[in-house]
Amino acid sequence: MAAARRCKFLFVVAGLVLTATGCMHGSHVGQFGSAPMPNDANAHIQVPPEDAVPREMKKITLPPYVIEAPDQLLIEVVQRTKITEFDTVSGKPLLNTDGTERKKDVTIPLTVQPISGPFQVRLDGSVGLGFWGAVPVAGLTLDQAAEAIKTHLTREAALNKFETKPESIIVIVDVIAYNSKRYYVIVDGGGQGAGEQVVSLPITGGETVLDAISNIGGLSDVSSRRNIWVARRTPHAGQPWQILPVDWVGLSQHGITHTNYQILPGDRVYVKAQRLVTIDRTLARVIAPVERIFGITLLGSSTVNQIAGRGNGFGNNN
Repeated sequence: MAAARRCKFLFVVAGLVLTATGCMHGSHVGQFGSAPMPNDANAHIQVPPEDAVPREMKKITLPPYVIEAPDQLLIEVVQRTKITEFDTVSGKPLLNTDGTERKKDVTIPLTVQPISGPFQVRLDGSVGLGFWGAVPVAGLTLDQAAEAIKTHLTREAALNKFETKPESIIVIVDVIAYNSKRYYVIVDGGGQGAGEQVVSLPITGGETVLDAISNIGGLSDVSSRRNIWVARRTPHAGQPWQILPVDWVGLSQHGITHTNYQILPGDRVYVKAQRLVTIDRTLARVIAPVERIFGITLLGSSTVNQIAGRGNGFGNNN
């Protein structure tokens, strides 16, 4: 009887878990999943209009890159000057028609200490240029950063000592590693302990949803093909969610590109686990503690029965 009552209890718990899991998943429209929206818990995700968001066949160029920590920059600083041209045979200076020496434009490294190579943007948003000090560059575009470095250098007394003219300085700034602009692929059921696995990836400007999934090695056998979406961040509180549903079967098997969105900095590509996997995990979390309690109870009962059956060890039960 006790076993029957325990089985009945487990069935009741399983039924409640299945009901709760179904509520958490929501309903489906066609081949796209649904998720609760800020103002309407039953609102379904809709595919945005053709020109509303960039897609595989209609990509956009991203705005000028803004430097942030911990980007890695390539900085080259040279100064333009004129040197005398010499005859390659005689070794004598070449002369102009007016008798003056002929000069040609060349670029040479900075005096005292050259600036050339990779530089990491620090936590405070500056780059350290050694002898020349630190220059704040966070929040600037590459052209603005080059101008800021040039302005900083022209104020240095060392350059004035060598009579370096400000207009002769050339600063080149480029990005080696786009460390600050990233997107995320979140896989439900992909982490250790069947949690959510989060993969952070640097963005280079041309990735799509298909690229994002490819960069994590594809979908696992527990991933749902019907519940994949892109969550686009909103810069201000209170703005409606930007949820872009993905037709994985369409874009992967049939080449339908209308949901293969271009990935933008900060995007979250979410891959939900299959419903049966979620149900299994939820059941395990609910039933496992109950099973442990029943196991302890049965062990205690068995121990008591054994002691009662053996008596006091002297052939009697007194």
